[in-house]
Amino acid sequence: MQDTRLEVAGLAARWVVEDGLEFGMAKKRAMESLGLRGRAVQPDNLMVEDAVRDYIATFCPESQAQELMALRRCALYWMDRLAPFRPYLFGAVWSGIATRWSDIHLSLFCDDPKLAELFLIDQRVQYRAGAYEGNRGSPLSVLSIDYFCKDLAENVGVHLSIHEADDLRFAPRLDAKGRPLRGDGQAVRALVKEKI
Repeated sequence: MQDTRLEVAGLAARWVVEDGLEFGMAKKRAMESLGLRGRAVQPDNLMVEDAVRDYIATFCPESQAQELMALRRCALYWMDRLAPFRPYLFGAVWSGIATRWSDIHLSLFCDDPKLAELFLIDQRVQYRAGAYEGNRGSPLSVLSIDYFCKDLAENVGVHLSIHEADDLRFAPRLDAKGRPLRGDGQAVRALVKEKI
């Protein structure tokens, strides 16, 4: 059973790195391509993340490191621009497994969730509004921006998850391995400076 889960994770990792698929879609595609069904053989996200790190270390350590730094610099640009909304970076760009196909994910914490949208309108930033189910089961607003990343010479998706200000105190801070799930501008700057 464990060998099958590792095989699914390894195949999913390839699609995460090469095609920029999110973990859920990559696992689904890997399961289908191997003719597997059922949760018992599906790897968890930590297993897929480990497989992604292994794949990057084996096939593209240098190019991925450059792409990751470019994405983190783009994230910092938006974090500085959105500073009034206490932005935090999360996802692949934060955890260090992002490639040129990865999007940037920021959490914004607002006294009034509409303020972030009004800010983008005032700054003449074009965006798409959407929503997904948040951790507590209630809908969470997401504003998505297409941003041209000069270092990558292509557009990158920047997704702003809008949270209420009080959510900052209650959001989980560590993953199952005890690593921070997100970082503020200071933490991201440290990663860029140290080239981690």
